[in-house]
Amino acid sequence: MKKSISTILSMSIAVGLLAGCSTNDSKETAPKTNVETETTQQAETKPEAIDTSFIKNKQLDIKYGNQSEAQKLDIYWPNEGEGPFPVIIAIHGGGFMQGDKTGTDLTAMIEGVNHGYAVVAVNYRLSGEAIFPAAISDIKAAIRYVKANAKEYNMDSEKVVAWGGSAGGNLAALIGTSGDSNSLNGENPENMEYTSEVQAVVDWYGQIDFLKLDEQFKESGITSKMGERSAADSPESKYIGGNITENIEQVEKANPTTYITKNDPAFFIQHGTADPNVPTQQSIDFSEKLIDVLGDEKVELTLLEGAVHGGQPFNSEENLQEVFGFLDRVLK
Repeated sequence: MKKSISTILSMSIAVGLLAGCSTNDSKETAPKTNVETETTQQAETKPEAIDTSFIKNKQLDIKYGNQSEAQKLDIYWPNEGEGPFPVIIAIHGGGFMQGDKTGTDLTAMIEGVNHGYAVVAVNYRLSGEAIFPAAISDIKAAIRYVKANAKEYNMDSEKVVAWGGSAGGNLAALIGTSGDSNSLNGENPENMEYTSEVQAVVDWYGQIDFLKLDEQFKESGITSKMGERSAADSPESKYIGGNITENIEQVEKANPTTYITKNDPAFFIQHGTADPNVPTQQSIDFSEKLIDVLGDEKVELTLLEGAVHGGQPFNSEENLQEVFGFLDRVLK
C-alpha cells in the first residue's frame, strides 16, 4: 500500500509493531589482509544474470576508468525511438562487497528501455578491492563518462537519473546530494570538465546513516538479518575500512544527508516496512531532511506495507508505473 508523505510520522511508529513480519583516512585501498578473502567471496557470490535478450541495441563492458578492471559499464537502448534518450544510471546493491551490473536486482531499472530510457548499468570497485570513497568515486566517473560521450551514445546528458537499491540506494542518494561537490571524486581523473550532477534520484531502501542502523532495528522490533552493523565485519564497516563506530568522520562522508543543498535533484524514495536488512526509519529520516531543504514538492516517499528488502512488490507492474511516472514528470 502506498503511504503519502503526510502519513510518514505515523508510519515510523507503526514500523515498530512489525517484528517477525541483513581511525582510517580517505585512502581507497582495502586492508591487504582481507583482499584475497573478499575477492574470493565476491567471485563465489556473483548474482544470477538478468535476461536482456529482448533488448536489440546494447554495448557491454565499456571502460569508463583506468583505476581498476571493475570500472566498466553496459549500455542498453530502447528498441524503438530515435533519441537522444534520457538516461538511467543503474547501480547494483550487495552491501558494497558483492553484486554485479548484470545482476537480477537491476530488473526494474532495465525495464526503463521499455519506457524510452537508455539504461547504463555500472560496476564499481567493491570493498574487498578498495574502501570508501572508491565506489562513489567510480559512479561519479561513470556519469562523467556518459556525459562526455552522450552524443556518440545517443543520450541526453541533461536528463540523467541515478537509481539504486540497498547499497546501490545509498550510492544513488549520495550521487544526488553530492553532485555539486568535488569532495568525493577520489582518484578518478577522467572527464573532469563534466559534473556528476543528475536530475533525479530513485533510492530503494538504501542505508543512509550507518551509525543508526543498530539503534533503529532495536526500536522497530525487527531483527537485523545481517547482525550487528557496528561490528568490525559488517558490510558497512568493511566498506568504510574499519569499525564504523571508530571511523566517524568517514561514516559522515558516506552519509548522503551530509551534502544536502537546495540545488539537489528530485528524489523518489521507497522502502518496505518489514525490511530486515535496512531499517525503514532510514528512509523516513532521510526524506524528512530532504524536505526541510528542498520542500515536499521535490521529495516523494512511499512505504510499502509488509514488503521486505527488494523483489515484490517493488518490481510489480503497478509500482513501476509509479516510479516511471515520477521519472517522466521530472525528465520528459
